[in-house]
Amino acid sequence: MKIKVITNLKLLMIKMNVGIIGGSDGLGKTIVYYLRDEFDVYITGRDHKKGKEVACNLNVNYIESNTDLAKISDIIIVSVPIHHTSDVIREVAQFMKAGSLMIDVTSVKEEPSRTMEEVLPDTVEYIPTHPIFGPRTTELDNQVIVLTATKKGEWYRKVYDYLNKQHMRIIETTAKKHDYMMSIVQVLTHFSFISTASAIEKLKIDISETEDYESPIYNLMIDMIARIVAQNPYLTYHIQSMNNNGPKIRNTFADAVIELRDVINNEDDEKFVEIAIKATKHMGDIKNALGRSDKAINGLNHEFTLLNKSIGTEVGLRHIYSGKIHVGILEKIENKTAILRKRNKVKKLRIANIEVLSDNELYEWKINNLDKKRESISCVFPKRVDAEVIQDTVMNIANIIDIKLTDTYNGPQISKNSISLTFEVIALSKEDIEKIKELFTGFGGVIR
Repeated sequence: MKIKVITNLKLLMIKMNVGIIGGSDGLGKTIVYYLRDEFDVYITGRDHKKGKEVACNLNVNYIESNTDLAKISDIIIVSVPIHHTSDVIREVAQFMKAGSLMIDVTSVKEEPSRTMEEVLPDTVEYIPTHPIFGPRTTELDNQVIVLTATKKGEWYRKVYDYLNKQHMRIIETTAKKHDYMMSIVQVLTHFSFISTASAIEKLKIDISETEDYESPIYNLMIDMIARIVAQNPYLTYHIQSMNNNGPKIRNTFADAVIELRDVINNEDDEKFVEIAIKATKHMGDIKNALGRSDKAINGLNHEFTLLNKSIGTEVGLRHIYSGKIHVGILEKIENKTAILRKRNKVKKLRIANIEVLSDNELYEWKINNLDKKRESISCVFPKRVDAEVIQDTVMNIANIIDIKLTDTYNGPQISKNSISLTFEVIALSKEDIEKIKELFTGFGGVIR
């Protein structure tokens, strides 16, 4: 076993083996990103060829057998489709090491919790969990994770403390309470969103045509519906079908839709207002809801405003999912797409998927990724010139990385009222060095 010192926590941790069943795709693959730097991570997958490629790309280990993975793991994380979770738990239960831990990360908790309780040996601890975020999440900070352990052994506090140090929002509850809450958070919202998307499809509406008439809140709503609809439909189906509260939730939603339809068809405005007011009062803190939605809308508008002001200038655009940074001249904004030109190449980026780098972030990117130019410049100045002022002024020029005074000379070739100063300068381009020479001339200097 290797010992790893985590200086920011000021403690020693044994570098353990963490096995992720289903680590080659979806949420399991996302979990690999968060754990690979602190643990020895091993993954399995249904497609061995793909699994080996993912493991190689992520610099982790691949094992073809779930049971072999269980034999060597201190922690097993089960991250497979919901309807396969209990089968996988049964498959590996008897192969787990004494003193190890099993975690599952499914959206439904009652069934896997019962299965773990039934089949795991007493020497193996288990913590049913639900990370309430998807594979597209890029940071754990402030993300919600639910723990539904029925027994809290030695592993529980370690896991809790680890999640807490990642600044996650931890909810401790029962599997039954979790599944009821998720019947509202997931079952109801997914069902209503997919119903809306299905109605739009049945009406044969071209969504792009509605953009000319859209309000910011409509735009945000369509984006959220599209986000849900774009999820794996089998996952969405099993979230619906495997939650025990699903039938009641869907029937209540259908009843509410039919009631509202009939009230409007019967031109009963008083009943409509009664339903709307009653629903509004039940939504809780409306002011906070308006504030949060205003922030989301303003955030979208700010990005568009920033991009529009940057047309014709150099910008850095970071893809929020891949993390890749694209730098070039922003030519125009067209159909919610940023058109970026770098030399003779054009790159089109969906504005919803990018964020604009600040000036400092763009500068840091250039320093780390572009070839730097270095040159010594000798210049004759009036003797009264202050070299420190020159250096400070040069460092205020964009794209200048460093300037150092390397030589001072006032020999026979230099008049008694002058002095020759030699500076070594580092800049991002030859053009930037030429700007320094222009500045020296502005200080009354003559380039030697």
